[in-house]
Amino acid sequence: MHIRRPMRGVLALFMVCCAACKREPEPQAVATRATANTKANQDSVDVVDPRYKVDAFAERGALLYGKMCAVCHGQHGEGYRADNAPTLAHQDFLAAASDDYIGYAIADGRPGTTMSAWSASRGGPLSDDDIRALVTLIRGWRRVPRVTLDERSAEGEVSHGKQLFEQKCVRCHSEAGPHVRIRSHELLANVTVGFLRHAVRVGRPPSAMPSFQAELGEQGVEDVVTYLRSLPAWATPDPPPLSLRPPPLPLGPVPLNPEGPEPQQFEVYPNMTSVDVVYKQLDFGARMALLDARTPSDYTAGHIAGAVSVPFYEPEPYLKVLPKDAWLVCYCGCPHAESGVLAERLMKAGFRHVTVLNEGLGVWVERQYPVSVGAEP
Repeated sequence: MHIRRPMRGVLALFMVCCAACKREPEPQAVATRATANTKANQDSVDVVDPRYKVDAFAERGALLYGKMCAVCHGQHGEGYRADNAPTLAHQDFLAAASDDYIGYAIADGRPGTTMSAWSASRGGPLSDDDIRALVTLIRGWRRVPRVTLDERSAEGEVSHGKQLFEQKCVRCHSEAGPHVRIRSHELLANVTVGFLRHAVRVGRPPSAMPSFQAELGEQGVEDVVTYLRSLPAWATPDPPPLSLRPPPLPLGPVPLNPEGPEPQQFEVYPNMTSVDVVYKQLDFGARMALLDARTPSDYTAGHIAGAVSVPFYEPEPYLKVLPKDAWLVCYCGCPHAESGVLAERLMKAGFRHVTVLNEGLGVWVERQYPVSVGAEP
């Protein structure tokens, strides 16, 4: 265990803020709609694996989606239930994205954003079949034919493409921008030239991503795509060591400071408590437990020093061992979508001293409050 002040890499990992909805999705309702949608769109569903019936596989995907994904992406894939969570049911996206592209995004996540790595090989909760089921569900949302992508090699001018990107694109797609990090290694490692070309040409109307075909012209589009393809696309990193998986992680010691005083100025959920108040009380030695509501893959990448992993989508293993006589501070990174779900479940289970870290993990790291890396608190 290495408790330390956050370095630049950890800061980049956590600096994401988003608005959040705290209401828990209804997985069974999503599953029922998914089966109906899949039956009505058999001709537009890509069968991911011939071993599985599409209807049953989509139903499995819907249960997982309602449990783990809808909190950010919306129950119907409409997006932006948590800020920066894109619209998965966007028809232009579904017409162009391959099964592999969607599957890799779910499995490996988007480091530096609140999109977790969900695969078991990355320390997440989902098997390969679970990810295929989610891809099948998402495919069932498509209502338009697949497009034929222009997969010619990108042969524009890199320097001009970089200039255009910085003029037209970087305000939304920078490392700290509000939308997809186009230049991320994980995205570029799994996206094709045709997909990029189509996205720049067509955009994602009616979202903030417009069509750039008329503004840039064919050569400008080609230059931007060539620039993007010139960037280093790192291979997917190796899975974490076996000691970091599989989830759930064992619950560490709770509460912190078991002989300490009761914390002051904590707000009972659905009210929230600021990071400064929580840090001050923690530094004072107040008795509390810090619960990281994100996936174990996010937790091991970096968490508040002393926090324990209690994933929002499956807190049941911990409900009997968490203390009901100590304050429980739930947090996530977006800044309180997942932590809000966890707090609501704790309240329903009879816990009364529950609060949520208002500004989320990003602000905690920005303040340079202590963080820890690894599977230990």
